Amino acid sequence: MYRIKVDHNKCTGCRYCELACSLNHLTTAFNPKKARIRVMKKNGGFFPVISGPCTQAACNVKIDIVIGENVYDFCDLCRAACPYKEVFKDPNTGVALQCDFCGIDAPGPACVRWCPSGALSLVEVSSYI
Repeated sequence: MYRIKVDHNKCTGCRYCELACSLNHLTTAFNPKKARIRVMKKNGGFFPVISGPCTQAACNVKIDIVIGENVYDFCDLCRAACPYKEVFKDPNTGVALQCDFCGIDAPGPACVRWCPSGALSLVEVSSYI
């Protein structure tokens, strides 16, 4: 089993992950509102959040973060890892958008492949910390 590991310290806020996710799922257009990953900015830092059962976020601060028009507390970074938490919804249908690892066929999830800073990596659960 694999997971996507997020290193918030490496994220530069380029949002290539959102572009790659959107294009992978829509194939013909870029729409970051339909991406399963969003990059948030808070206090000069960037925080990629993946909706679905595939991330880990370290709990170290209680702050509010904004995604689009929604305000979440920092605990939502951890709750985003829950497969039952609807963090991102399709703006047209209201259906929850959950990371599906892009089918995990080689060479792996689009967000990981296109992350130029190395903030996202695909790891086996046994080596996941």
